[in-house]
Amino acid sequence: MALDHVRDFMHTTSMSQSPTNLQTTTTLLFMTRWMTHLCAPTFVFLSGVSAYISFKRNNNISQSRSFLLKRGIWLVIMEFTFINFALWYDLHFRFMIMEVISAIGLSFIILSFLLKLPSRIIGIAGLLIIFCHNLLQGITIPANPIAISFSSILFRPFLMQVTPGFSFYTAYPLLPWLGVMLTGFAYGEFFEIPAEKRNKIFLRVGLAALALFAVIRFINIYGDPSRWSHQKSALFSFLSFINTTKYPPSLVFILLFLGITFLVLFISEKVNNRFTEILSVYGKVPLFYFIIHLFIIHSLMFVMLYIQGFSNKDLLFGAFNNGRPKAGGGVELPVIYLIWMGVVLLLYPLCKLYGRYKSEHKENQILRYL
Repeated sequence: MALDHVRDFMHTTSMSQSPTNLQTTTTLLFMTRWMTHLCAPTFVFLSGVSAYISFKRNNNISQSRSFLLKRGIWLVIMEFTFINFALWYDLHFRFMIMEVISAIGLSFIILSFLLKLPSRIIGIAGLLIIFCHNLLQGITIPANPIAISFSSILFRPFLMQVTPGFSFYTAYPLLPWLGVMLTGFAYGEFFEIPAEKRNKIFLRVGLAALALFAVIRFINIYGDPSRWSHQKSALFSFLSFINTTKYPPSLVFILLFLGITFLVLFISEKVNNRFTEILSVYGKVPLFYFIIHLFIIHSLMFVMLYIQGFSNKDLLFGAFNNGRPKAGGGVELPVIYLIWMGVVLLLYPLCKLYGRYKSEHKENQILRYL
């Protein structure tokens, strides 16, 4: 996630070309972007798992519903205040984008009203959404503001010009991400069984998801609005095969990256060393990490621009403008990787300090929301 945001804010070509456009990209640039696709589906899926675990610990539908409602509303508020400001640094808020945090928040809100249902029913509903939501992409939307707004929030990314000075973009339509969260909630049951048995399930589900991805993607008829095709080389043909649609997440996108997630879970269950202890420092405070890393990376972008000779008058703000000038500026991929590692290292003591404070002040309910 941090790598993708450093690339997005600071790479030389991030303002002018898509890193997954096979006509203009390089293998390293493509993979730098591609591997970060693992983040969003894993976030949403594990948010569903954590909601299940919290629900079972409370063993109280009313309390769990209240917590999910409050947390969901809080995440939506955070998305359209702190996070959107961190993305654009525009005090006028002329442009807002609906991304993963609000998708999780809205999904929590909906999930809170489904807690009386058996988890397996919730899981089946999630799977039906995942496997069938691509059917909605072919629906023709009536040309009126209400229908367009409704469809864009639910299942189709869309840029809405609300007023001459304000635009709203739904990058993460709710429905497919809700399917991922509901599936994660149902899958929470497997985190209650013995580790050895759970590990086998992780492995089988991961391999099954990847096999299903390969079959559906190879058939090339359903599961993604973008078809794969033969390219100038076998390597680029393979890149085309795995170049699935994230906005909104297609069926094969979800199968591919959740399949990888299950394999990572399988491996992580077997590993317990100093490295995993370090990773857990970040994992214990994910929202804190998410917000702070955006402000750090965006601020570093301005440091880069000033070093490269740009001044305040060159900076552009507004719809899809985060301060980068027309001339662009930026650094190459090797430097991007160095900055990324520096940001992650810088965040370690901050996350550790906040995680310790959070664990020592469990009576402070507000800390549960950050």
